[in-house]
Amino acid sequence: MKQKETTSNIQAEEHDAYADQHVGSSYDTPLRPDAFEQDDDLKIELISKHFKEIMQILGLDLQDDSLSGTPKRVAKMYVQEVFSGLNPKNKPQVRLFENKYKYNQMLVEKDITFYSHCEHHFVPIYGKAHVAYFPNGKVIGLSKINRIVQYYAKRPQVQERLTVQIGNELKSLLHTDHVAVVMDASHMCVSSRGVNDTNSQTGTAFFDGKFKDQDVKTEFLNYVNSINKP
Repeated sequence: MKQKETTSNIQAEEHDAYADQHVGSSYDTPLRPDAFEQDDDLKIELISKHFKEIMQILGLDLQDDSLSGTPKRVAKMYVQEVFSGLNPKNKPQVRLFENKYKYNQMLVEKDITFYSHCEHHFVPIYGKAHVAYFPNGKVIGLSKINRIVQYYAKRPQVQERLTVQIGNELKSLLHTDHVAVVMDASHMCVSSRGVNDTNSQTGTAFFDGKFKDQDVKTEFLNYVNSINKP
């Protein structure tokens, strides 16, 4: 590491290098105990105020028609959309159904589009999630799998944590260990800043139960990698 003149600069450089490694701090999304004492309206008001200050520090003219409403738009986007997965009240209500067909083979939901945000730089992570499970008496509505992916994606994240959270949530809901999750994503903290690599993608995987068996894992991955033909 290049030597810096001050200890604070060395620490800042080390912290930024740590962040660029995309290492998650914990399995659970780090939240303070009082995270939801303020309601959404108050959060939007406060974020709007602080984002306006950021824009002013950057030298932007908030009297301009194009910029005047930006602080409020950003605040609403943060609270109601891209970070709405932080609030447990927004967690999808999942209902299971009897497996009347006695289907006991692998069930796969592939190419689930997701958008998240890197917790190190607050820029987008976007890509595809592929989920599979073996039913254990009951099945889940296919759209609910998508909603679970979206719920955990809509918060500041690292891809490794996101993958594990989705996998463990499905295990808990489905009452089975036989769950697999594979995620392929592009990170704008890599493509739009730093190394500026626009071609690389990041892959993460979660395999449990039967999916730890190499043959089962290979069957799932072959299906994920297959090309859909019209």
